[in-house]
Amino acid sequence: MCGIVGYIGEAEKKSLLINGLKELEYRGYDSAGIAVLAQGELRTFKAVGKLENLERKCEGFKSSGFGVGIGHTRWATHGKPTEVNAHPHLGVFSNVVHNGIIENYQSLKEALQKEGKQFLSQTDTEVIVHLFESLLEKSKTPLEAFSKMVKKLKGAYAILLITQDSHDKIYYAKNGSPLIIAKGKEGIYFASSDAPLIGLADEVSYLDDGDFGVMDAKSFDKLKSIKKLSGNKSSAQKDGFHYFMEKEIYEQHKVLLETMMGRVSEEGFILEELARLSKDLKGILGITLCACGTSYHSALAGSYLLERIAKIKTKVEIASEFRYKEPILNREELFIVISQSGETADTLEALKLAKAQKLKTLCICNVDNSSIVRESDACLLTRAGIEKGVASTKAFATQVMVLWILACYLAQNKKLITKLEGKKIAKEMLGAAKLTQVNEKTHERIKRLSRRYLHGHGFFFIGRDIFYPLALEGALKLKEISYLHAEGYPSGEMKHGPIALADTGLFCVALMPKNLLYEKIKSNVEELSARDAMICAVSSEYYEGCDDWIKISPSQSYMEEFFAMMVALQIFALEVALRLGNDVDMPRNLAKSVTVE
Repeated sequence: MCGIVGYIGEAEKKSLLINGLKELEYRGYDSAGIAVLAQGELRTFKAVGKLENLERKCEGFKSSGFGVGIGHTRWATHGKPTEVNAHPHLGVFSNVVHNGIIENYQSLKEALQKEGKQFLSQTDTEVIVHLFESLLEKSKTPLEAFSKMVKKLKGAYAILLITQDSHDKIYYAKNGSPLIIAKGKEGIYFASSDAPLIGLADEVSYLDDGDFGVMDAKSFDKLKSIKKLSGNKSSAQKDGFHYFMEKEIYEQHKVLLETMMGRVSEEGFILEELARLSKDLKGILGITLCACGTSYHSALAGSYLLERIAKIKTKVEIASEFRYKEPILNREELFIVISQSGETADTLEALKLAKAQKLKTLCICNVDNSSIVRESDACLLTRAGIEKGVASTKAFATQVMVLWILACYLAQNKKLITKLEGKKIAKEMLGAAKLTQVNEKTHERIKRLSRRYLHGHGFFFIGRDIFYPLALEGALKLKEISYLHAEGYPSGEMKHGPIALADTGLFCVALMPKNLLYEKIKSNVEELSARDAMICAVSSEYYEGCDDWIKISPSQSYMEEFFAMMVALQIFALEVALRLGNDVDMPRNLAKSVTVE
């Protein structure tokens, strides 16, 4: 883990590989490396830290003429983030990059060491290249050896391998981790996501689990499911903002309209993507939502909407725990997984378990053709566009909007809402999208007050009802990029223990919607204020018991307040983190696409 690029062709390979890795920086990494095989010579460069360190390492290297190359950004799983543990990993005459985890690497390593193979790193990846070279000694061709190697591996992997035995080819394999092969005017490209391919390639093939083979300059057209590559490189750039996270916060009002387009109108709610599930949806007795991290928080928010609007019993599961509790699943329930990248390993495995038990499955995802999309019976794309900031913002917003639309669609089909009520909700959805447009005066106000929240022993974000999941998300955003301790809590639960922490060093961010349980949460906040906690109220109306007030625009519905508060919390986390001098786009220890369990 975390990013892979590859190239076959005549272009300058060093710069092409490093530029490709730069497009994957948003996924998070702690080391990087490239390997180039040209004119019979195999050269490898690796460095810890940022890509500029790698660029300095290979500053004097050029790779003109035909050749092949592979590159990798690593987020440490097996072994510390050191140069020797960085990819590519070397054999005697071969080189490999790999995303994922080889579960049986230890037994393979012990067998290879008995053969005399020398291991340098602490990683599971190094076993791949030594296993390939070992099998090559007993095989007629490199492809035969590679095929035997793949069959011996257990776990998740996306693999690119180059070897001096095939100076014009790249060997590839995919199982559980994303891998794409693409074709452009200057050659053949490989990547773990679309981002490095935009502007270089015209056609792509998204590999399926179990796919493996060998690619040269003329083999692309033999691949299955070749598609046109869509996307605009400018959408992945900062557009004048200092940080991707800031840009993505500011564009939420636009992407929410994209999410709604063709799905929400005064005439009702339309989800054509669910046509193949229409018969099954009529008979469902319940829904399970399964996700990790920010997507889990959107699932929790969705559970309130599905039960309140669609009157369907809904439970929410943490994907990383789901498989291990030996879950009892009912074939009459709909299993919904949520993932920004569509490659989240825990969520993908939960989905596979649900399918194995014959449940109907639906995914809510931002990346078309991703593993989770391909595995699900149906998909509702969030249409958020490329999200480069590791701390998710617009993905959360669009996931909640999709769940809101889904709840209304199901309620409409069950005749639980009238046409007039549907028209009112559609207006609220449009209002919610508009309220995510950042008010620059509000941003400046939050920026000024953020300096008061840099010290203390922690934060409580509190809210009731659907604002409890938003409190969880607000706390997660802050801890992800500021590295300060923060917890989200149901405000009514504070008196059952957590209020013991209340003193002058505790910061409390209180979500106080005027349209939902305002008096209840006001009482909860007063309990904290009486114990000297510092109160930052987020509300459309000033609360005189607060120390700071983040004002949101008045509105007629709690869901409009939800989206307005969401933006305020994102900006709050951003400004606190910036005052602390942190890299908000690539926070420490985190990766954008978590493709390991």
